[in-house]
This record gives sequence, C-alpha cells and structure tokens, in this order.
Amino acid sequence: MIKTVLAVICLTAVSSVSYANICVTKAVQSEYTQKVPKTVIIKTKKFKIRIDQQPNGQYLYQSWPVNGRLTSKPSMIISNGEMIPDGSGGNYYYEFQNEGYTYQVWRNYLTDSAKKAPYTLKVTDPEGQVVASESGYIVKN
Repeated sequence: MIKTVLAVICLTAVSSVSYANICVTKAVQSEYTQKVPKTVIIKTKKFKIRIDQQPNGQYLYQSWPVNGRLTSKPSMIISNGEMIPDGSGGNYYYEFQNEGYTYQVWRNYLTDSAKKAPYTLKVTDPEGQVVASESGYIVKN
C-alpha cells in the first residue's frame, strides 16, 4: 500500500514538472514568434512590392517601379506563392515562381535593427544564379 502511494506521488510530481516545462517552452516560443501579416507593402531601391494572403491561403505578389503608384496597374503579378517558415525565431520568407525565376521576399526578425533592413528581395534565374538582391523597408503592413 505504501509503495502504491509513493508511486502515485512520484508520478504526479514528474508529470507536474513535465507539464511546467512544456508551458514554459510554449511561452518562450510564443514570445519570439511573430505574426505574419495578411498584407505587407515593401519598398526597395527599385521596386514597391505588395504581398497579399489570398482566401485559399496562398500569396499574391505585385510589384511596381519604386516611383509608381499602388493604385496603378502593377508591372508584375505572380500568384500561388507560399510563406515558408525559417527556423523557430519567427523568420520566414515568401516564395513565388514566374517563368523559371524564383522571387523570394525574406523577413528576418532576428537581425531587425536600424542598420539592417527588415526585408530582402532575392531573385534567382532558372540556373539558380542570383540576379537581384535588394533590401526593403515596410511602407505599410
């Protein structure tokens, strides 16, 4: 009888400690993960880029020349993009495919500072060579 009581007490203590560790881990993870906006507008040296989450869960990429108005017709539209998480710190990137080219818009929270832009546009050609890489800043999200 005493062994049974001690076993129940030990199991309760172990499960309580395990549950506490899970709660602390989830709290720490949620502190560092960031919410992905449904719409973000980014300005780079050459472009204005708008990325919108569509009702089907995929993303739409639209771009204009840097001095273009967002109310005008976009110079490029790419649909069926996806948001890809990068690590556990809340970083992610959007990826779009267009005529063999890959367009990625990276969001990096871990290096968010006055010296480093919060977004980076990277375009690679069909052979995997980077043809454009530009830092970008949020115009609206």
